Amino acid sequence: MLYQVREWQRALLKPLTNAAHHVAQIASSPMNPWAYTTAGQHMYAGFELLHRLGKEYEKPAFNINSVQVNGKETAITERTAIKHAFCNLIEFVRDVPADVAKNSPTVMVCAPLSGHHSTLLRDTVRTLLQDHNVFITDWVDARMVPLSEGSFGLNDYIHYIQDFIRQLGGKVHLLSVCQPTVPVLAAVSLMASAGEPLPLSMTMMGGPIDTRQSPTEVNDLATERPLSWFQTNVIYTVPTKYPGYMRHVYPGFLQHAGFVAMNPGRHASSHWDYYLNLLKGDDEDTEQHRQFYDEYNAVLDLPAEFYLDTIQIVFQEHALPRGTWHVNGHRVAPEDIKNTGLLTIEGELDDISGPGQTKAALDLCSGIPNTDKKHYTAIGAGHYGIFSGRRWRELVYPEVRDFIASFEKKSAVPNVQTKTVEAKTKTNAVQSEKKNPAVAIHPSVPQVTAKTTAAAPDVKVEATPTQSKTVMAKPTTDVKTKETAIQPVAKAARPKAVIESKAAAVAQTAGKTEAKAKPIKVATPVKAALPAAAAAEAKTVEIKTADVVKPSRTAAEIKTETSAKQAAVKIDYAGMANVKKDNEVKK
Repeated sequence: MLYQVREWQRALLKPLTNAAHHVAQIASSPMNPWAYTTAGQHMYAGFELLHRLGKEYEKPAFNINSVQVNGKETAITERTAIKHAFCNLIEFVRDVPADVAKNSPTVMVCAPLSGHHSTLLRDTVRTLLQDHNVFITDWVDARMVPLSEGSFGLNDYIHYIQDFIRQLGGKVHLLSVCQPTVPVLAAVSLMASAGEPLPLSMTMMGGPIDTRQSPTEVNDLATERPLSWFQTNVIYTVPTKYPGYMRHVYPGFLQHAGFVAMNPGRHASSHWDYYLNLLKGDDEDTEQHRQFYDEYNAVLDLPAEFYLDTIQIVFQEHALPRGTWHVNGHRVAPEDIKNTGLLTIEGELDDISGPGQTKAALDLCSGIPNTDKKHYTAIGAGHYGIFSGRRWRELVYPEVRDFIASFEKKSAVPNVQTKTVEAKTKTNAVQSEKKNPAVAIHPSVPQVTAKTTAAAPDVKVEATPTQSKTVMAKPTTDVKTKETAIQPVAKAARPKAVIESKAAAVAQTAGKTEAKAKPIKVATPVKAALPAAAAAEAKTVEIKTADVVKPSRTAAEIKTETSAKQAAVKIDYAGMANVKKDNEVKK
């Protein structure tokens, strides 16, 4: 009901705030003679302040049109890289040469989902763009998400971060500011436990890793009351005018009221100074005031599930530092992170995340070597000073830039080593193939079976088939067989060594009747070299890779027997000529 009452209030005040704005414009117009009087200046300042106190603030734009890259003004284009129901991943594309973009580290800025829009980190992004490729998580106002998209809790936040990391690849650096330090550390911890590729480094700034260290008013507010109190008093449903009608949310206007209530005197003084600067005509200070409160007063609603999970897990149970946090049945174990750099940054005067709360991440990540962990305290900086303003640009950013650059260089070393190992492996494989050539059959002719005897390396193997085709076995390094080794078998009655293989027949040459094969290396030793005999009858040549019969006779005996067989086979060419002549006479 409170949300609906607030909407009625906004509807009632809108005409009044618009009228105040128009009166202020008339009172300050150069065409109005009263504008140069003291009364006219007070009228302008008063109505301008009334307009800004009562107006409704929409989400501002990043308005990052260009940055300095290597001393040159470079145009920036904003685009949506990944789109989800509750969050979009925004990429800021720099108009730089391809080699500059390729050699620049990629940084994913994890913006907080704590009431303000991601544009609160505008100065953070603009500064990072000087030396990095930058992405940022842009959370969607929960009142703008239809109820059909389902709920969104702290576990879903973790899954979103993991999905973005996987989409960007392994060579990415994470920079989380305030609230997201907890789910980001959980996301990386779960990925490490699962053996997934991890980011090169993590930079955590002003986050509530362990709120037991130096508790602040924000921490006290979350722990003084039970979770049921928050469910009853700060959770409301979205009114009918928004796409997320009936969704349970923690309204942004309540979060904003809580921020203002922490320092009411400072905000009252800031508005009074704005009124005085309008009277003096100090345009520079008044413009700075407008820019700050345009951002500060623009708030969004949080999903109720996410808000209550954060209160319970982060602030009341301290589940992360105590090691009792489980996500989908898996324990969040920061000690499993080993090959990722970790930089923690705190503000000396931070009144939202007290000193020591972010630094606690260094002890939780015990698996990371001390040489890869670092802590930095920004002297004189409050919560916003560590990521925005002069102290961020002059003190904090150089630390972040150098830390990211060091781990970007380290990531290139394993790649060089991997390429060297792969090159050596390929060289060894080629040399091994040259030493042990396999037998390949040319694929251009039909498949045949050949039979031959195993020969020593210095003996040529010849076979004379009856066909007029020539079958030639050629050595190659690219053959694949079902058998990977030649295994010896029992001795047969007739001594012979046979090699079998199903291979394709090769090159067909008309008019030739010789088949020559280069030596085949046999796994088992052969006692003597066996020359192949050219048979008069056509015999089928078979090559097998399974059976090898060990010969029992000497080479001399086999040679004698072969010579005798060759001598016995003689062709009587004169007799054949006489027979042919007799046949012609008869005809």
